[in-house]
Amino acid sequence: MKRLSVVASALLVVVLAAFGCAQMSSMMDTGWVTLVDGEKGLENFNRIGDANWRAEGGAIVADKGKGGHLVTKKSYRNFQIRAEFWADHTTNSGIFIRASDPNKVGSKTAYEVNIFDQRPGQEYATGGIVNFGRIPVPNPSTYKAGGKWNTFEITAKDTHLRVIFNGIETITMYDSTFASGPFTLQFGNRGKEPGGAIKWRKVQIKEL
Repeated sequence: MKRLSVVASALLVVVLAAFGCAQMSSMMDTGWVTLVDGEKGLENFNRIGDANWRAEGGAIVADKGKGGHLVTKKSYRNFQIRAEFWADHTTNSGIFIRASDPNKVGSKTAYEVNIFDQRPGQEYATGGIVNFGRIPVPNPSTYKAGGKWNTFEITAKDTHLRVIFNGIETITMYDSTFASGPFTLQFGNRGKEPGGAIKWRKVQIKEL
């Protein structure tokens, strides 16, 4: 009987610990809004451009057209974004944040967190913010997104901007050029050449 009591007590401790961890995890996730969840979420965005956005294979996908953006219907100032994406080796894409003109999105009207492994100016390639750069690393392959699923964590808090690509900080900077605006998911081409496919599997935002 005593042995059974000890076993029961141990099991109770395990259950309570698991419950506590679940509660803590739930509290940490409070405030997140999911805009893309697998094939769901296209209705949460306005479209500009002619990219062929569609739900396919468990993600939101584009791989044809002259280029375009999915633009959030809401404007944001201080926030965190978590995104899961798949890029081809020739993909030109990105997440544009604090877009000052939601009808004409570009690196001159928003901060462009880039996904472009083959960009001629590698200082602004995948993991960087165009016109601002990224943190140099000894191994350039650290910044390659092509042919696999990747993650972005983007934080914008007043003038402080920070990007984490696949768990590695790629840029942290202070700038006040763009204060607020919607964010966008891009499909782009490489100059006159077609860009590779981009797939968004999970996109969440949390206002700060």
